[in-house]
Amino acid sequence: MNNEHTRLRKWPRIIRIIALYLITLVFLFPFYIAIVYSLKTRVETAQSPLALPKHIAWENYSNAIQSSNFFLALKNSLIVTSLTVFLAVFVCSMAAYVISRSNNKFYNFFYYLFMSSIMLPFQVIMFPLYKTWVDLGILNTLHGLTISLVGVQVGYFCFLYVGFIKSVPREMEESAMIDGASRYRTFFSIIFPLLKPINMTIIVLSALGAWNDFVVSMVIVQKKAVSTLPLVQFNFFGQYSSEVNMAFAAIIMSMVPIMLFYLIAQKYIIGGVTAGAVKG
Repeated sequence: MNNEHTRLRKWPRIIRIIALYLITLVFLFPFYIAIVYSLKTRVETAQSPLALPKHIAWENYSNAIQSSNFFLALKNSLIVTSLTVFLAVFVCSMAAYVISRSNNKFYNFFYYLFMSSIMLPFQVIMFPLYKTWVDLGILNTLHGLTISLVGVQVGYFCFLYVGFIKSVPREMEESAMIDGASRYRTFFSIIFPLLKPINMTIIVLSALGAWNDFVVSMVIVQKKAVSTLPLVQFNFFGQYSSEVNMAFAAIIMSMVPIMLFYLIAQKYIIGGVTAGAVKG
């Protein structure tokens, strides 16, 4: 009787494990498709789309590099992502510090303005932004794209920063100001080092957003000389033909740097987002 009861109790656990494995397979399936397609020829892809390649077509990678000017796009993506991350952390942390430490209607207005921008889709500001960038002469430039990406991210990141900074005690900065430290020195010497958990979260989220962005980049950048990796991947698909295998090869190569970065820094995402949202 006890053995039968024990077996019955094991069934829910077995079902949960099977369900978890099935969910894992569902999420891993797109990666399988990308890797398999990148290693097949066009003929083999058409004959057996889901099967493993019989002969590995490494030339897909070399052809993708040559036809898309991959390394130039890689350099552009690295520049844009690095600048976007730096500006997002620098601007949003200072703005959130002033908002969280100044309890008046003027700064509260900007806080709610940032919050409202989170709910504003990019398509709403797409055409005014394009026209403004044309007038300023920064369309088809890396710094124009960088400013656009920071602007898209600033609302959500300020929200996370404000919530986190509110949990930082005021006593330390008040002591520094009594000792004669300026507002800027107090922030960079005392407050900013305490923001390491949320800083790492912002760095990871900003880097992922900038590296993988397609919609903003497509609007701001049309020249090949300043194209980023998502844009050159899109060029493999034309009106009358498509190079699916080379496109997936380029996707795999572009995934490697950001996946390595994510794996190194992923532990900071959940902790930072939770701290910024809950403590606020």
